[in-house]
Amino acid sequence: MMLKPNILFFGIDSLRSDHLSCYGYRRQTSPHIDKISQEGARFSNNYCPHIPTTSGYASMLTGMDVINTQVVALRHQGDMSNDLKTFPEIIREHGYKSCCVGFTGNPSSRGFDEYLDYTAWGSWGEGRLPKAENLNAITIPKLEEYIRDKEPFLMFLRHMDPHAPYLPPGPFERMFYNGNECDPANKSMEPVLNFKPFCDFHASWMPPGISDKDYIVAQYDGEIAYMDSCIQNLIQVLESHNILEDTIIVINSDHGETLYEHDCYFDHHGLYESNLHVPLILRYPRKINAGSLIESYTSHKDLLPTLLEIMGIQCDIAFDGKSRVSLLNEYDPKTTESYYITECTWMRKHGWRTEEWKLIIALEPDFHFKTEIELYNLKEDPKELNNLSVQRPDMVDQLTNEMKNWLEKRKIETGKDTPIYDQGDWHGLSGVGSFKTSQQAYDALYLGDAATAKRLQEKSR
Repeated sequence: MMLKPNILFFGIDSLRSDHLSCYGYRRQTSPHIDKISQEGARFSNNYCPHIPTTSGYASMLTGMDVINTQVVALRHQGDMSNDLKTFPEIIREHGYKSCCVGFTGNPSSRGFDEYLDYTAWGSWGEGRLPKAENLNAITIPKLEEYIRDKEPFLMFLRHMDPHAPYLPPGPFERMFYNGNECDPANKSMEPVLNFKPFCDFHASWMPPGISDKDYIVAQYDGEIAYMDSCIQNLIQVLESHNILEDTIIVINSDHGETLYEHDCYFDHHGLYESNLHVPLILRYPRKINAGSLIESYTSHKDLLPTLLEIMGIQCDIAFDGKSRVSLLNEYDPKTTESYYITECTWMRKHGWRTEEWKLIIALEPDFHFKTEIELYNLKEDPKELNNLSVQRPDMVDQLTNEMKNWLEKRKIETGKDTPIYDQGDWHGLSGVGSFKTSQQAYDALYLGDAATAKRLQEKSR
């Protein structure tokens, strides 16, 4: 009889791959995640095509793209399509119990047997915020209960480190910074604190008088290092019960984070690489060779079919994603794939990404007053600093046509329209509809303090 592996699934909110040590970051932020990577497989070109959280997890937990899920906005209205099955719904039929931690009420988290929640929001006045310890405090008893029951389980853990507010407990606060964060000669935080839509939200959790952006980046890195240490607590629970080798460890992120790039300060809107390129690490020694490196391009929709094949579960679902098990234990040259990309958080945009090029098209004016069309050569300009849309209209046309042809093909295949075209009050402002000008968007999209931001995130639920 084949062993049914457990799954401990770390869905880490706002984790960009290039701030993990195992992905080449200059700081040692993730020693325990690095060890998991060394003992399993690391996907070096894994992408989240659909920003932000709700659309990202929809693809991750169904194996479908945004056309099939119809989930494209953070504040998705209504349920996810009932013609889809989620990961927990699929494996329940094979005797699995499931628990979702920290993601209750979201359309994309449908189908778990149990839901648990923990405190993950705070402010400067409330002090340092032990998000990951709060998560562990409710997760470990449930994990041990499942272990005692000796039935296979899925535990999905939505970590809110390193999502803002970045308030890691000591010593992680100063781990990567030893300067004066309030140096009056440093002006790098002025554009952040002068950006009206987010200024009060940032001020609610940043130190009074903050002037140095590098301190805030160091807080983001400190959040990763803090969470990394807490992840090891959960790995230790599996080790102490002698079931680590019987458990598939998954580390993934719904999307990345913009820190000080592209004027999208300390948030996760914008279709730039800092948001799209996310980690994926799998550990399961029974099926995955230690130290495997997968350079082929993968995305969220590939994860579920990959996990089901590792688990030995067959189903008749025609996933949009592909199982990548064939890549795990033998070298495969890097392959290329083009992606349809969407973002519907604080801006409504879509586009087309190839290995070399990225096209971004705004479907309405955005609150950063950016141009309607952005075009970047990812080979020559990996930081996406030089918009070539005016210089290369031929490439704009070529990529636009590729995107339109793909969308038309998907409509024929699925019978479903492209969801980003018809989103109504996607921004959570009732009766506003699409923004007509960037100034209107700038004036309307006021985030408020941390408490208001939390309510806005949960408004549709």
